[in-house]
Amino acid sequence: MSGKAEKLVEQQLQAKQNKRDVDVKELYLSEKNLTDVCDLSRFPNLRHLYLSKNRLRRLRCLNNNFRLAELYLDQNEMVEISGALEHLTCMEVLHLHDNQLTKLENVIYELRKMQNLKVLNLFNNPISQEEEYRLYVIHHVPSVELLDRQAVLKSERDTAKRLYDQKNTSISDTISFGRRSDGPPSIYHPADREKLQVTVPMKNVANNFLLDNPPYDTIDDAVASRTMKKAAYTYSSFDWSKVPRAEERRLSDKAFDQPQINTVQFQT
Repeated sequence: MSGKAEKLVEQQLQAKQNKRDVDVKELYLSEKNLTDVCDLSRFPNLRHLYLSKNRLRRLRCLNNNFRLAELYLDQNEMVEISGALEHLTCMEVLHLHDNQLTKLENVIYELRKMQNLKVLNLFNNPISQEEEYRLYVIHHVPSVELLDRQAVLKSERDTAKRLYDQKNTSISDTISFGRRSDGPPSIYHPADREKLQVTVPMKNVANNFLLDNPPYDTIDDAVASRTMKKAAYTYSSFDWSKVPRAEERRLSDKAFDQPQINTVQFQT
C-alpha cells in the first residue's frame, strides 16, 4: 500500500511542477484509503502534511522531516504514535482527533519537546475520556493555546498546576503566600511617635528579680512554679504524604487514606 502513496506523491509533484525535492513544502494525501505511507525523508523542507480520513494505524514515514509544522492525522485508525513524532520540534498544529489512541501518558510523552505547538486536537479518542484529561494535557504541554477547539484559559492552567505540581505549589504557599516578604509590618506601618509611651523604670531595678521570684523551700517547688508560668504553644501541620497526587488518583482504583493534620503542643 505504500506503493500507492508513492504514486500519489509523484502525481502531486508533476501537477505542481516541482523539479527539486527541497522545494516541496506541502503534500495532500487525505481521503486516499491509505493504510501506509511511503518514506517522506526526501522532502526535508516539508511544512504541511495532510493525511486525514485514511485507514492509518501507525506512522513511520517522517524520520527526517524535522521542519514539519502542521500535521493532519485526524479520522484514521491510529492506535499509537510512540517514536513517530517526538523529533518534530517545529510542530505548531497537530490534529489527532477521531482515532483510537488509548495511552494518554505515551501520547503526551511524544509531544513533550514540541515547544511551539499551539493547536492540538485529541478529542474522540479513548484518552479523551480519562479523568482530568484536559488539565493533564494543559500542564504537560504548556505551549498549547487551543485544545480540542477550545481556548486554554488561565484558570485552567492554574488548576492544572495545583493538581500536577503539588510539591512546588505547597512550597510557594508557605513563603508569604507565594510572594517574597520584605520585612515585618512595622517597617511599612510604623507607630505614631505621639502614641509611643516611655516606661519609667522603678527604683531598685536590680532588686525586682527577688521581688518577683521569691525563694522556694525545695527545688521541686521552684520547678513546679516555673512550669506554671510557661506559655503553651500549639503547632499544626498538614501531612502531605497522605494526599495522593492527581495522577495517582486518576490511574489507581484503590481507596486512599484521609489526609491528616499533625498537632504538636509545647511550652516555652
